[in-house]
Amino acid sequence: MKYFPKRGEIWLVNWNPGRGSEQIGKRPALVIQNDTGNEKSPTTIVAAISRSIKLFPMNVRIEPQESGLNFLSIVKTSQILTIDKQRLEKKLGRLNYQKMQQVDQAIKLSLDLD
Repeated sequence: MKYFPKRGEIWLVNWNPGRGSEQIGKRPALVIQNDTGNEKSPTTIVAAISRSIKLFPMNVRIEPQESGLNFLSIVKTSQILTIDKQRLEKKLGRLNYQKMQQVDQAIKLSLDLD
């Protein structure tokens, strides 16, 4: 069985070609789609991760020791995208349940969901 990305994992994504304010180059992203969708679909849903620390209410701060990344970062729930899984290059880490709860709350805020 081929491996598929799982919700809560951080992957290196090839964002090229990007446009305007979109992510460009190879950068990390957090998989936020559920595991059933990740297994069955050729696409996945991700939130961009950035080292540019701007703590807006819809951003979630992640420390290196809790992410598998080598630097302080933020999950940008204002930049949620559906991408083809072929853009995923390498698994970098994983967020724990508590941190994913914070991400879920930030997504609700970003999308104005109750």
